Amino acid sequence: MALKIVKGSIDRMFDKNLQDLVRGIRNHKEDEAKYISTCIDEIKQELKQDNIAVKANAVCKLTYLQMLGYDVSWAAFNIVEVMSSSKFTYKRIGYLAASQCFHESTDVIMLTTNQIRKDLSSPNQYDTGVALTGLSCFVTPDLARDLANDIMTLMSHTKPYIRKKAVLIMYKVFLKYPESLRPAFPRLKEKLEDPDPGVQSAAVNVICELARRNPKNYLSLAPLFFKLMTSSTNNWVLIKIIKLFGALTPLEPRLGKKLIEPLTNLIHSTSAMSLLYECVNTVILCVQKLRILIEDSDQNLKYLGLLAMSKILKTHPKSVQSHKDLILQCLDDKDESIRLRALDLLYGMVSKKNLMEIVKKLMLHVDKAEGTTYRDELLTKIIDICSQSNYQYITNFEWYISILVELTRLEGTRHGHLIASQMLDVAIRVKAIRAFAVAQMATLLDNAHLLTGNTQRNGICEVLYAAAWICGEFSEHLENPMQTLEAMLRPKVATLPGHIQAVYVQNSAKLFATVLKSQEGDTDSTTTQEASQLMIDRLPLFVQSANLEVQERASCILQLVKYIQKLQQKDVEVAEEVCALFAGELNPVAPKAQKKVPVPEGLDLDAWINEPPSESESEDEQPKAIFTKEEPKHSRPRHTEVDEKELARRREARKQEQANNPFYIKASPSSQKVYQDTSGVEHIPVVQIDLSVPLKVPGLPMSDQYVKLEEERRQKVRAEKKKKEKKKRKEKRSGRGRKHDSGPESEEDIAPAHMVDIVTEEMPENALPSDDDERDPSDPHKALDIDLDKPLADNEKLPVRSHRAVEAQKSPVEDGERENAASQEPKKKSSKDKKEKKKDKDRDRKVKVQDYSTLTSLSVVCDIQGNLQDGSQVVVSVIFENKCESFLKSMEFNVLDSLNSKLQRPEGSGPHDGLVVPFQLPPGVSNEARFVFTVQSIVMPQKLKGTLTFIVKNEDSSTHEKLDFKLHFTCTSYLITTPCYSDAFAKLLESGDLKSSSIRLEGVNMPFHHLLARICFHHHFSVVERIDSCASMYSRSIQGHHVCLLVKTSAQTVSIDAKCDEPTLLGNVLDEIKQTFSQC
Repeated sequence: MALKIVKGSIDRMFDKNLQDLVRGIRNHKEDEAKYISTCIDEIKQELKQDNIAVKANAVCKLTYLQMLGYDVSWAAFNIVEVMSSSKFTYKRIGYLAASQCFHESTDVIMLTTNQIRKDLSSPNQYDTGVALTGLSCFVTPDLARDLANDIMTLMSHTKPYIRKKAVLIMYKVFLKYPESLRPAFPRLKEKLEDPDPGVQSAAVNVICELARRNPKNYLSLAPLFFKLMTSSTNNWVLIKIIKLFGALTPLEPRLGKKLIEPLTNLIHSTSAMSLLYECVNTVILCVQKLRILIEDSDQNLKYLGLLAMSKILKTHPKSVQSHKDLILQCLDDKDESIRLRALDLLYGMVSKKNLMEIVKKLMLHVDKAEGTTYRDELLTKIIDICSQSNYQYITNFEWYISILVELTRLEGTRHGHLIASQMLDVAIRVKAIRAFAVAQMATLLDNAHLLTGNTQRNGICEVLYAAAWICGEFSEHLENPMQTLEAMLRPKVATLPGHIQAVYVQNSAKLFATVLKSQEGDTDSTTTQEASQLMIDRLPLFVQSANLEVQERASCILQLVKYIQKLQQKDVEVAEEVCALFAGELNPVAPKAQKKVPVPEGLDLDAWINEPPSESESEDEQPKAIFTKEEPKHSRPRHTEVDEKELARRREARKQEQANNPFYIKASPSSQKVYQDTSGVEHIPVVQIDLSVPLKVPGLPMSDQYVKLEEERRQKVRAEKKKKEKKKRKEKRSGRGRKHDSGPESEEDIAPAHMVDIVTEEMPENALPSDDDERDPSDPHKALDIDLDKPLADNEKLPVRSHRAVEAQKSPVEDGERENAASQEPKKKSSKDKKEKKKDKDRDRKVKVQDYSTLTSLSVVCDIQGNLQDGSQVVVSVIFENKCESFLKSMEFNVLDSLNSKLQRPEGSGPHDGLVVPFQLPPGVSNEARFVFTVQSIVMPQKLKGTLTFIVKNEDSSTHEKLDFKLHFTCTSYLITTPCYSDAFAKLLESGDLKSSSIRLEGVNMPFHHLLARICFHHHFSVVERIDSCASMYSRSIQGHHVCLLVKTSAQTVSIDAKCDEPTLLGNVLDEIKQTFSQC
C-alpha cells in the first residue's frame, strides 16, 4: 500500500498542471485545436484514476478549457466527485468548475443536494463559504426548495462571513423558489440591523433588488430604511437606500415630503459624486443642478445629466420642459450617444404648444445629418413624437401629412414602411383629413419616378404602397381620377417590388369604378371608354409579372374590364354593380384583437389536429418526390478540390451568363482607362452623385406654410377670446375684473384646426381583458410579487427534513382514558404508593398512545420541534397509523389552550374548536399531520390535555370513537441544534452574561462518544470541541437563549457544568438530561 502511494506521488510529479496547459496552448498557436484535443484525451485518462489529487488537477484544467469555449459537460460527474472531497483545496476546484459548467439541465445536479447540505453545515467556515458561492451560480428550483431552510439557518450564523454570503444567495433562492420569500423575509429583515456592516449591506442589496420590480410590497419597510439613511455613513448603502426610496415615493406621496430634508443635507454635505448623482436622481427640485451637468464640457457628466433628466421627465414633465432649448442644443453635439439621449428626452417634452417648433428643429437636423443611422433615428423619433398617445398633441393634421410627405425626400432610409404606415393610419382614422391626404398622395403618384430610384437599397418607395391604397380607397375625393389612374398604370411601375405592384393593380380597379360612376350619366363623354381601353392596354404588363400575387390580381381585373367593355358597347349601365365590388369601409383593427378573442367552448387549442407519426414510422418512411424522381440525400456532399482549369472554365461560363442577362448591369471597361489617360476639363468624367436629400417633390406644399398658418390661427383665436372677455367685464362692470385676465395659454385652450373624429380600433365581440400584457411571462420577478405584510399561513413553511422512523427522539404523550360509562371504573381517592407512581411515570413516557378500546385500531406517534422561522411557535408532527381492518375517517384533533400555550386555529374559530385532520386512513395506512402551537414562555415544561375524535367505519356499521391524551412539551423541544465554533464559544463564556449550574450522574456505563451522541440526539446539542474525555457542547433556544455544556467523565461518573442566560431554562434542561441517563 505504501509502495502504491509513493508510486502515485512520483507519477503526479510528471502530470501536466494548469500552468503547463496554458504554456502548451501558447506554444501551439498553429495547431491549437489538435493540441487541445490531445490534452483532453490525457485529462480523460486522469479522471479514471482513483487519486483525488489527480482528478482535481484534471478538473482544474477542464475549467480553463471551458473558459475557452470547449464543452466539458461529459465530465460533470467527475466534477461532483471533486466537490465531495474532504480537502478544501480540491473542494474549491470542484465548486469553481461546477459554477462555470453546471446549468439547470445538467443531470447530475440532483446528486449534489446532500453534499451541498453537508458542506453548509460544516464546522469549517470556508467549506460553507465555497458551497454558498458555487451554489449561487447553478441553483435550480429543486435545489432552492431543498436547501432554503439550511441557507436561512446560516443567516443567523456566528460568523459574519457566512451570514453575508447566506443573505446574498437568498436572492437567487427567491427567484428560483418564490414560496420561500414569505417564510424567510422576517429573518432577512432582521439582518438590516445586523452589527456587521457587510451583512447589513448585503441585506440592503437583496431587499432593494426585490423592491426594484415590486415596490408596493415593501412600503412597510420605509421607516426602517429612513432610520438607516439618517444613521448610516456607508455611501454604498446610502445609494441603494436612495434608489429604493425613488421607487417607493410614487406609491406613497407623504414619503416625498419627509425625504426632502435628509436628501438636501446629503446633497450639500457629501463629497462622493456617485451619492450626489443618486440624490439628484431622487429629488425633483434639483433640475437646475442637472442643467449645470448638461452644460459641462465633460461628455460623461453631460450624458449623466441627460439620463437623470429623462427619469425626472416621467413624473414631472413640466420641470423639464423649461430646458427645451438646452436639450435641442445637445442635438448638435459631436457625440452620437448624447444626441440619441437628447432625442429620447424630446419625446416626453412635447405639448400642443411646442410640437410644431420641436419637429421643425428636428427636420432641420434631418437635412444636415451625416450618416444614415442617425438620420433614420431622427426620422423614427419625429414619427414617434407626433403619433404618441393617439395623436394627442397634433392640432393640425394637414401639417402632419405635409411632414410625412417631406420625409419621403430621404433616400437610402430603412424606414419607408414606417412613413407608409403613418400615412395609412392617419387617412383611415382621421376622416376630416382624407380629402387633403388623397390630394397629396395623388401628387406623389404623379411624381413616383423621384421615389423609385435605386429600389434595391431605397426603402422610401414603400410610401407608394400607402399612396396607391389611399387614392384607391378614398377615390371619391380625387379631383382628376383619370389622371391618377394613368399614373398608377405606367410601365415603370413594373420595376417596383411585387407587393407594391399588387396594391397598384388592386386600387387601379377601384379608380376605374370611380371613373365609371362619375361619367356614366354623361352621354357625350368618352372618358369611360378611354378608361376601359387604358386598363386593357396596360394590365397585360402586370399579367406577365414574376410575382404570383400581381399576376393573379391583374388577370382577374383584366378579364373583368374586358367583360365591362362588352357591356358598355351594348349601352348597359354597369357602374353601380362595379362600385358594389368595393363598397364598405375598412376600419383599423386593434393590435391585440386576435389575442383577446375568447376561446369557444369545447375547443382545445393544445390538442393535436392530426396525431404526429411515431418515430419508427418516420424513420422507415422514405421522402417522396413531388415533381421529379429524386434520390434521398443521407449525408452532406463532400467538397472536392477544384483544379485551375475547372475554375477558369466556371469563370468563363459565369461571364457568358452575365453577358446574356438583360437585367445585369455591365461594367464599362473603358471608364477607368479614360479617367487615367485623358486630360483637360472637357474630358473629366461626370459621375452621378447619389444625393441623400433630393430636390423637393413639385406640387407639394411645405410644412413651414402650415406652421405659419397655425400660428396666425392661434393668434386670431386668442384675440377673439380676449375680445369676449373684455365684453363680459364691461357688462358686469365689476371692480374685480382684473382678476379674470387671461394668463399664458394652457394646453386645454389650444383647439384643433378642425373637428377631428378619430376612428377607434375594432375589437372582437366578447373580447377578454388583458391587463397583464405589459409583463413578460418569462420574467422571474413576476412570481415575487407577494404581499409580505400578511401573516404566514400554516402551509407557508420551508421544507424541513424529519426522521419519522426513529422513535427514540419522540416526545412523550400521556395515555388518556376513553369516556365510556359502561366500561369505565370509578376512580379511587386513595393515594398511591411510590411503586404505582413510578409505573405512571413510565406510562407517561411511552411514545405511542394506546387505549383499551383502540389498542387494535389506531397508533399515534408525535414529534415536537421548535419553529425556525418564529421564536414563539412550536410545530407538533403527529403520525397516525391505522392498525385495524376498518376505515378511519372524520378525524378531529383538539388541545385545550393554557395561559402559556395555544393551538393555532383558522380565523373565526373559537378556543374550543378542533382542527380537522386533512386525510382519511384506509386499513394499514399511516399519514402525518402538523399542528402549530403558540408559546409565550419556554423556560418551563408543560403538559396539555387533548382529544382525538374519529369514526371507525365497517362494512355494515360506523362507530364514533374518542381518545384522550396529554401532550408533553419539554424544555428540550424548544432547543435547536446550532453549530458553534470554539472561538465564538469562548467569547460567549467570557462575556459574563451567562448563569451557571451543574449536575453529577453516577453509574453511567457507556463509551464517552456514545454519551455525547445521546445528548446531541435527545436534547438537540452540537459538539463544539472534544479533548479526550472532556467535551464542550452548545445549543440555542427558539427565543435565542444560549445553552453551553462542559461534559467530563471519570470512571462511571459524569459531571456536566452548564451555563445559560436563563437559569430556569437551564435547570429544567439539566433535569431532562439527568432523566435520560437514569433510564439507561
